[in-house]
Amino acid sequence: MKHVFTTSPVLVFSAFLILGGMQLAGQSAPDCLTCHNDPALQDSAGHKASVDGHTFASSVHGSLPCNACHADIKDFPHPDHIAPVDCKTCHADEATALAGSVHSNAKDHPCTSCHGDAHAIFPKTDARSAVYPLNVPRTCGTCHSNDGMAQKHGLPNVYPAYMDSIHGFALSKEGLLVAASCQSCHGSHHILSHKDPQSATYKTNIPKTCGGCHAKIDADYEQGTHGHAVMRGNLKAPVCTDCHTAHSILQPTEAEFRMQSTPICGSCHKDKLSTYHDTFHSQLGSLGGYVETARCWDCHGAHDVLAASDPRSPIAPANLVVTCGRCHAGANLRFVQYQPHANARDRKLNPALFYVRLFMNLLLASVLTFFVIHTVLWLIRARVDQVHNGSGQGGNHA
Repeated sequence: MKHVFTTSPVLVFSAFLILGGMQLAGQSAPDCLTCHNDPALQDSAGHKASVDGHTFASSVHGSLPCNACHADIKDFPHPDHIAPVDCKTCHADEATALAGSVHSNAKDHPCTSCHGDAHAIFPKTDARSAVYPLNVPRTCGTCHSNDGMAQKHGLPNVYPAYMDSIHGFALSKEGLLVAASCQSCHGSHHILSHKDPQSATYKTNIPKTCGGCHAKIDADYEQGTHGHAVMRGNLKAPVCTDCHTAHSILQPTEAEFRMQSTPICGSCHKDKLSTYHDTFHSQLGSLGGYVETARCWDCHGAHDVLAASDPRSPIAPANLVVTCGRCHAGANLRFVQYQPHANARDRKLNPALFYVRLFMNLLLASVLTFFVIHTVLWLIRARVDQVHNGSGQGGNHA
């Protein structure tokens, strides 16, 4: 008899006595475990073929006969090579969704790659499950990390970035099962490229995806100028991930986020960024130790950003005293005449400031030019005197 598995001959012989010649249709797991319960069991290719009976019994498939999945096994001993398990036999909807996803061409079995060992699959509500909320980042990180296939296939290295984010901290450190994990944003089976308009992470869909948890923020965003622009199909308008990033999301009150928020806004509003850099707010913040100075969203709002002409905007003329008064107690109408984005280089917009700047630059250039000329003439005179005095001393010595 040709043995399929590498294990104890006595064990195989015993199994043969029990199962030999028996048709296995509907055969229970204990029968198969006569051989497969051996931890050292391997198939002819050297792959692990053992099954932990106790774990399998408590899994979601524990009540099924083995050949409910291994349908081509009809008798004992079974062939060296058996057909791969086809999960879509039972899970047709999931298989259909997976077929159109970015994981459809995965060389490894996509089901077991995410759900774990086929004989140890547990419900997603079970803490032992690979897709239990607390375990999802680590499961996805098997591929999407430096140690997985990220380097091999050029995939984004998102796992460490996520774990250091506010979502990753809430999930892994605080144990908040409602915190966003990979499948919260990307889905589970029908995961599409972020370039696909049907994807939950396609740019125009991101506000709704994030709004699944942040409903109030999404509503505010949709009322703002950025939200209106995106709904009109303007893909250059910012969405959540443009300001907060996709995976390295920081707590907005953290100093690191406040320090980087102005350059983020300035990546689109370059003219406003340059004028902001000329102000006291920016120069105080650039010192590095003072992070509470006003940033863009302190004045304009964070999500419901509105034009100054909108009476609801915090920078509307009627609202400026209140807006500035949040930081500057005692602010009045005269105080808010200050222009936070005054442009000394724009004569039409700020003529007085333009001419004052021009005068000061001309004055500085004139003073420097005068002293350069004065210094050059002084050096010439000093050299002439040196030569003259040297010639006079030589004549007297002769």
